[in-house]
Amino acid sequence: MNSNIDLIKTSQDSVNEYIRKMEEISENSLKAKVITHGCQMNEHDSEKIKWLLEKMGYKLIEDDNEADLVILNTCSVRHSAEDKVYGQLGSLKHLKTTNKNLKVAVCGCMMQRQASRDYVIEKFENVDIIFGTNNIWKLPELLYKSYNGQKLSMDIQNKYLDLDNNLGANRLYSYKSYVNIMYGCNNFCTFCIVPYTRGREKSREADEIVDEIKSLIDKGSKEITLLGQNVNSYGRGLENKTSFAQLLYRINDIKGVERIRFMTSHPKDISDELIYAFRDLDHLCNFLHLPVQAGSSRILKLMNRKYTKEDYLRKIDKIRQVNPDIALSTDIMVGFPGETEEDFEETLDLVKRVEYDTSFTFLYSMRSGTPAAKSLNQVPDKIKHERFQKLLDILYPIQYEKNKKFINKTVKVLGEDISKKDSRKISGRNDEFKLVNFNGSAEDIGKIVNVKITSVNSFAMEGVKVE
Repeated sequence: MNSNIDLIKTSQDSVNEYIRKMEEISENSLKAKVITHGCQMNEHDSEKIKWLLEKMGYKLIEDDNEADLVILNTCSVRHSAEDKVYGQLGSLKHLKTTNKNLKVAVCGCMMQRQASRDYVIEKFENVDIIFGTNNIWKLPELLYKSYNGQKLSMDIQNKYLDLDNNLGANRLYSYKSYVNIMYGCNNFCTFCIVPYTRGREKSREADEIVDEIKSLIDKGSKEITLLGQNVNSYGRGLENKTSFAQLLYRINDIKGVERIRFMTSHPKDISDELIYAFRDLDHLCNFLHLPVQAGSSRILKLMNRKYTKEDYLRKIDKIRQVNPDIALSTDIMVGFPGETEEDFEETLDLVKRVEYDTSFTFLYSMRSGTPAAKSLNQVPDKIKHERFQKLLDILYPIQYEKNKKFINKTVKVLGEDISKKDSRKISGRNDEFKLVNFNGSAEDIGKIVNVKITSVNSFAMEGVKVE
């Protein structure tokens, strides 16, 4: 038998054994809270963590003060995300003085970085358990050791093990689901910490993914979001060769699938085959997130993005030739080391030419361990903020004009939650991933309903439900 399969079988037996041991300790009386930072990948990891907790007999709650266990699932993409975690650990340190039995666990991308991990160990003695992104399945064993007197119960794996695919998940929603199709990243953009925290690329077999999606559809899921750090490179290294576009065509044919989304695409790897999928597949949503990061070819080279501004614009032109109405989203970074005023003007020019429907904009954040952090040509914060505001002043009017085109049109919206701005309304997303608030009731959550758009701003749309 293959040694990796032996390892997975042994590990699975170990997981089940420690779940049983923790059940005896918890006796269904322990309560846990999971706090999630970061991307959809982290959200899905937290679904797995919650599944394990319930298997061990924990009741999931939202109040820190009632918790016997608090787990922070962390993000390290930007410094501000780490600072938020440190602040929460400080609050939990205080809480632990009043609740001596409280266990605190920290997991996720921050813990895969040795510098962040060492800082947590040094500054926060209240942390009992540490694990990384590649060994969520170790949680029952780490908890058991902590309850049996181990001061710091810690396990970090640098290599992804297939066992995580055998874990269940406490799905946040019954009507929409995240599905990992691959893990890790091989691109090593000079600003990004992900390859160091998530490891190198590894794709799941297509049959395994399809089977998981069929199971989710049977349980009521209407919308499937495929996750990977770079889904466009899916399939490399698989024994049964499958491209990302081929995987999409297979998923589109699954009976009961209503919507397919995916995150995230790398521009250098988007293929013609994938572009044509936006023409051919009736369940693939009319939305593409294609992070550009910067509009200057010089800066893109310093970022190690492996495409130029002209390459990117050619991809956009081809996409719009195939699907003129597609909604486009992007990531834009302001203030990368060495960015000049001329480089920034190139970014503004690209934004005007592409006219994005939505965008995720952020200031460059120095991440230790990445090549860009070593640059002596850092952009002063004052200049970063000035440029950032200039960018928003161009992006927001474009987004408003894009949304205006939907006024008086009827769109299909998946009801997702009670609106945060008006408890009398339901919020959800249309096919183009635009946020829509409409008059409805809790019965509309989890359903795809017709909504006539009545008004818009740069960030959301308002509408009324119609039959």
